[in-house]
Amino acid sequence: MTYRDVASKQALAWAVVAIGARMPVAMAPLALVFLTRERPGGYALGAALAAAYVIGEIVGAPFLGTRMRPLRARPQLAAGLAGGATGFAGLAAFPHAHPAILAAFAVLAGAAPSAAPGGLRALLTAMVPQRAVAQALSAESMLTFGIWSLTPAAVTGLALGVAPRIPLLLAGALMASSVAGLWMLPAGWAADDTDRDGESMARILSRAWPAYVTGAAGLSLLALAELVLPALLEQRGTGVGWAGPLLTGLSLGSATGAFLYGLRDWPGQLRTRSVLLLCAMSVCVAVVALIPSLAWIAAALVLAGVLQAGAMLTRNLALREILPPSALAAGYSVMYAAVGAGYAATGSLAGALLHFAAPSTAILAGVGLTLLLTAVGALGESRRAAGVASAGESSASGRDKGVVKSPADARPGAERAPICSGSDTERRL
Repeated sequence: MTYRDVASKQALAWAVVAIGARMPVAMAPLALVFLTRERPGGYALGAALAAAYVIGEIVGAPFLGTRMRPLRARPQLAAGLAGGATGFAGLAAFPHAHPAILAAFAVLAGAAPSAAPGGLRALLTAMVPQRAVAQALSAESMLTFGIWSLTPAAVTGLALGVAPRIPLLLAGALMASSVAGLWMLPAGWAADDTDRDGESMARILSRAWPAYVTGAAGLSLLALAELVLPALLEQRGTGVGWAGPLLTGLSLGSATGAFLYGLRDWPGQLRTRSVLLLCAMSVCVAVVALIPSLAWIAAALVLAGVLQAGAMLTRNLALREILPPSALAAGYSVMYAAVGAGYAATGSLAGALLHFAAPSTAILAGVGLTLLLTAVGALGESRRAAGVASAGESSASGRDKGVVKSPADARPGAERAPICSGSDTERRL
């Protein structure tokens, strides 16, 4: 079980497609701010367009992801990515259009391809051996964090050095290229709807709500780091220009953490590991708020990035443990929406607090919200696990008495073996 199990020509083709599909997502918020900043009220308009983009993602991901057909996912992925490319191209082509038109293009750019991250993740894990799923998810995380570490500088350089519309034009071209790249990949992945035991998709996905809550908690910390850091540096009397390098360190730390996490099996249950990682991340972000030293802030952000990668991997693997294979792509899409909602909620809270509280106080309030979400998710996961164990005991008792229960009589998923990266089912990444 090493990264060699993931390396293949098909995995390389997947990475090329994923870069084309995901780099525009990382570019969009900052690119929208640069697009409108020279107009009257440009910064406010840019922020509103970025919010419209995120709302499109949050609404579109669960709606489109739950309707994706695993065996024939390619046409749906291609249509969504093409729609996203159209939205980005419209923004670049009409930068001085009425704000309502720009908002419509932003919503289209966010909503249309919002099911692609979940679909591409499901496609990747179906392409590798079962024993290498954890390594595949780690490799995906490294790619994602690498993209996020490069895009701020790229967007800034293109917008200021060439033209404000160029980053969005590039985003549209990248997303369009990913559509063509889909034909280098399988058309879909194997999935049998009978693994749902007749349950509706909505009910199956609702069982994974604790994972969605902890996912939102993890991204809420990232929102604090990204959105409040410049104000915090100004409060400390440090140059605001340090925000870029510090956030790059956060992303590079996350990429490193994803690599390290995939090198071995880790002890403990997924839900325990997730809580510990989120609590440790919260401590790191609190250190950023409380300690004035720039060196300590940098070290805390890098460590927070390392821990964030592990938290993200544990919640993705938790979905594989909770959901049947035919619902995984939909589950990933709902997770995508949940973490976007967590990012937006914490960013809004911090932004509101900045009007009457110091940046350090706003960060600590966000940390408190993160810990609350973590506790709610952990409690829900413990209750879900207890319910599954109880259903398993009831099923075993029925067999001992010679009673054969139908799939509908037992809790769905109770008899399904957990996904694991090794022989011991409790040693999962």
